[in-house]
Amino acid sequence: MSKKYCIFISALFCAFIGLFLVANAATPSREFSEMENRNLEQMPKLSVDSLLSGQFMKDFETYTTDQFVGRDLWIALKSSSERILGKHENNDVYFCDQDTLITRFNQPDAAKVTENLTYVNNFVESVDIPVTFSLIPTQACIWADRLPDGAPNASQTDLLDQAQAAVPGATWADLYSALWEHKDESIFYRTDHHWTSLGAYYGYTGLAEALGYTPVPLDAYTETVRSTEFYGTVFSSSGVRWVNPDTITTYVPDTGITVTSYTYDSAGNQVEVPRSLYDTSFLSVKDKYSMFLGGNQSLGVVKTPNTDKPKLLIIRDSYADSLVPFLTPHFSEIHLIDLRYYKLSIADYIQQNGIDQALVLYSVPNFVTDTNLFWMTR
Repeated sequence: MSKKYCIFISALFCAFIGLFLVANAATPSREFSEMENRNLEQMPKLSVDSLLSGQFMKDFETYTTDQFVGRDLWIALKSSSERILGKHENNDVYFCDQDTLITRFNQPDAAKVTENLTYVNNFVESVDIPVTFSLIPTQACIWADRLPDGAPNASQTDLLDQAQAAVPGATWADLYSALWEHKDESIFYRTDHHWTSLGAYYGYTGLAEALGYTPVPLDAYTETVRSTEFYGTVFSSSGVRWVNPDTITTYVPDTGITVTSYTYDSAGNQVEVPRSLYDTSFLSVKDKYSMFLGGNQSLGVVKTPNTDKPKLLIIRDSYADSLVPFLTPHFSEIHLIDLRYYKLSIADYIQQNGIDQALVLYSVPNFVTDTNLFWMTR
């Protein structure tokens, strides 16, 4: 190899590095990635403490990764190269049959699972209203036959059995059977971690006996297509760009139903924010699932025209957002608490608002990793 050639290669490499250095410096930082549906790291503040502790360099590395020019393109290129090489997974997402993306479900930490089940049990024992408890099995469980051959996949059914046995004071609702019976239908999104409205309907039928209502037959509703261009959270994290979009539909009309979200201002005063059962403004952005109830909220109250019906409290994750419409014929009020944001006494809330019964409802992956369930018993 000649000296001139070595110099040429070195100069070319330096020019390549310099080009991206200039491009990154000239490109404004983005605060939010719509494609990944998350906030991006911003330039960290330099201080003596952060520099000596190594935190500054750690945050700066995340910042440069998040703000790298053409990030979305590089992510897509990486997943495509994985596929060409015959791999069936990228960023813990499996490329599955029937154009489906499924997040890998690893064996959870046993101590964490036991701890979270103890919080639920303590909550049940601390309130004087009936409590229903259920966990929602996800695609990795119900659609396991779509996974690549030999793909590691921890058992969610074992966790369901453990959960039922660990909280004897609650009424267990079997959602596994309700979903398994309809596994060949579009009960989950292919590009998102949530269940579809159809899946939520079958979940609603699985809750019926425990919550004390007779489900409205599915054929009593008219299915309404809201979007045929939905790409969800699993699509975002996978880097995959070759699958077809999902379709979002609804069944239950929102006539006569009001939704109010409650937040607090800087002075600690409660602020009411009107929302709706279906906020169609979200259909124009990537996060289309937030159409249901308007997305995340610490406390939301859904009021229906059925004033003679009981009041239900749901301690929940975002799966409940598309479930709530089906519950509206059976309750006068549905109160929704998200423990990621709500930090007040739930026992006091139940008493102050005349709640008649409670439901603790999470998807299996969210439940086994949640770090906020201790707020149930505060």
